Amino acid sequence: MPSYTLICPPLDTSPHIARDFVATVLRAQQLDGNLIDDAMLCTSELVTNACVHAKGGDGTVLWLAVEEGRLRVVVYDGDENPPVMRELTAETWERGGGRGLYLVDSLTEGRWGHGPDIPYGGQTHPEGKGVWFDLPVRRQAEP
Repeated sequence: MPSYTLICPPLDTSPHIARDFVATVLRAQQLDGNLIDDAMLCTSELVTNACVHAKGGDGTVLWLAVEEGRLRVVVYDGDENPPVMRELTAETWERGGGRGLYLVDSLTEGRWGHGPDIPYGGQTHPEGKGVWFDLPVRRQAEP
């Protein structure tokens, strides 16, 4: 199965564009609507985190592939610091923010992670990190 790549500049619009990109690719492959919704939300969270927290400043690269019964999405940025799941308290909940990785963790049932050496087009990302998630692939039901 082919892979798809999107280069996202460090702009406020990048998470929205990344969501639309993922949705378009997965709809074209006739995948289940719930899978598409989950993938869009997880992608949005990872791209948002990269735009807000990554110190690389050059934006992100999104890589997507459907293979072996799973969807894998990887978001690369130029910051080597790992993502951090912040402690959720009533105060942090009210302030907003800090919930994204909890959403990703829940939707993927813990199938996400990060590393400097995640495959990128057969190579490794030269600097920074990749944060990835996997979702099981479900095809749309036939009418």
